[in-house]
Amino acid sequence: MEMGDNDIEEQDTLRVQSDEEGDNRGNIKSRGRRVEKFQKNVSRWMLPEELRETYLERANCCPPPIFIILVSLAELGVFIYYAVWKPQKQWVTLGIGIWESPLTYMPEQREEAWRFLSYMFVHAGVEHILGNLIMQLFLGIPLELVHKGFEVGMVYMAGVLAGSLASSIFDPYSALVGASGGVYALMGGYFMNAVVNFREMMPLLGAFRILVIVLIVGTDVGFAIYRRFITHEAGMKVSFVAHIAGGVAGMTIGYVFFTNYSKELLKDPRFWLCIVGYIAFFFFAVIFNIFLSPAPA
Repeated sequence: MEMGDNDIEEQDTLRVQSDEEGDNRGNIKSRGRRVEKFQKNVSRWMLPEELRETYLERANCCPPPIFIILVSLAELGVFIYYAVWKPQKQWVTLGIGIWESPLTYMPEQREEAWRFLSYMFVHAGVEHILGNLIMQLFLGIPLELVHKGFEVGMVYMAGVLAGSLASSIFDPYSALVGASGGVYALMGGYFMNAVVNFREMMPLLGAFRILVIVLIVGTDVGFAIYRRFITHEAGMKVSFVAHIAGGVAGMTIGYVFFTNYSKELLKDPRFWLCIVGYIAFFFFAVIFNIFLSPAPA
């Protein structure tokens, strides 16, 4: 009897283990199908048709979209610091704290070169940071899944630097805060990619995507120009030029990076044309700020 009971118990144990293994295999297959569906949707939004198969063959989440997530967390952390740790009257628009920040780009302190990049971590209020975070996460994560962190990081930082340099030339008396230069670089690169590959990248939604980007950019830039020139609020005037310069950086450097999927950039003449143009602009901006800028030093 004992032997029979033991056999029955062993059979029950094996049956339970088999059922658990079957459930695990089913869960793994289900997760695999969801991941595959997600990767297909990403490829349709980000790549022309002839490159989707290549992407799906080697698609994985390793490394994850770490750049855009870390940048977003850093920007959120700095905002919370100035909104909570440095007490303000309200969160909607931060006061004097951000203008005294060593991160903010101030024209009279432009000899502190890090400010040409660090201004991206400082935001002027809840509306400002939420708009930038939503756009860069919504667009940056899929872009980084396809093109990886180096390419997305290069385009983002090129937009940030182009924004501050252009602002120092064309709007030399204005301060600068926010990551709009980087966000607009991502949008500019994706916009050009969507326009050039209009028929291949989900043509039914191509016009809708382009229209959405145009509406977002037009509304945001229009509001920034309104705040800069039309309103007469007391306080520091914030430049809008970074938006435009970031977009131009994205439509040139970003376009080259985002249309060269699975290709060697160094063999693309457009890459070298954009790099040479960007370097020339960089040195002109440096010379202008040292010798020609009307802003006080």
